[in-house]
Amino acid sequence: MQTVTENILNVTLLEPRQKHPTIFARFDELEQGESLIIHNDHDPKPLYYQLLGERGNIFTWQYLQQGPQWWDIKITKKVAGENEETLGQIAANDLRKAEVFKKYGLDFCCGGKKTVKEACAEKGIDATKVEQELQQADKAPNTRPLPYGEWNLDFLADYIVNTHHSYVRKSMPDLSAYANKVKQVHGQQHPELIRIHELVEEVIDEMSSHMIKEEKILFPYIKELVSANNGEAHASQLGSVKNPINMMEMEHELVGKNMEEIRQLSNDYTLPEDACASYSLLFRMLEEFEDDLHLHIHLENNILFPKALEVEKKLNN
Repeated sequence: MQTVTENILNVTLLEPRQKHPTIFARFDELEQGESLIIHNDHDPKPLYYQLLGERGNIFTWQYLQQGPQWWDIKITKKVAGENEETLGQIAANDLRKAEVFKKYGLDFCCGGKKTVKEACAEKGIDATKVEQELQQADKAPNTRPLPYGEWNLDFLADYIVNTHHSYVRKSMPDLSAYANKVKQVHGQQHPELIRIHELVEEVIDEMSSHMIKEEKILFPYIKELVSANNGEAHASQLGSVKNPINMMEMEHELVGKNMEEIRQLSNDYTLPEDACASYSLLFRMLEEFEDDLHLHIHLENNILFPKALEVEKKLNN
């Protein structure tokens, strides 16, 4: 029976000036896919950013032990050509991890094509902390979320219409009415409500036309691609599905930015002391609308659209 010896470096035995050079030398000796475990008496977080800056995004960083006395970090050199997952891909594979992204304000739907490191760098967030919480999410109880990624594309498209489009259409009249009402009553004391009302109307206008385009053009075409892939029909000559997908993603980004501005203006939906019941209801509806929108766009940008492009590519080969 062959015994595998772990590659462990006890940094506490080194002089301070030797620590980082020794770690870098040991990292450079690693073959692709191999790991180095660093044992230290404090969190070596500055090493993470130095390694990222000097060697690039070619490693993964995993806390095995995190204080209070000892820290053990497993650093693995990535295999060449192995792309790091984007926020959207991570959320698509395990929706529990989307809660971590929401906690830190990382956009996994409209901005889902960024990696964790890229998204954290843009917002000035500690990437090691986010990655650690993503690792911990793997251990969280799985509440058997809906298997969106396993559904047929035509079924997923219908689900989006029947669940999320229906919710948006049902919510829009109340959002418009309460945004206007709260602006009229409290706008003088809280001028940000004027802009919030404008943004709500922009979101409603954009989503109204957006959903029609999806239901009348894009989703039927995706269903034709599915039928053609199953040998049941030929896809109509509408050009590449990539063109309407690009348009939908641009519109998603516009709506996402408007909702992000609403969140900033409302200080994360924090009610002022003079807020009335309508004020409270408006913020609660907006936060619920935003949560639904994140999942709605995630299902399209990160699951439905990429898979539709794969089907089209397969048909064209």
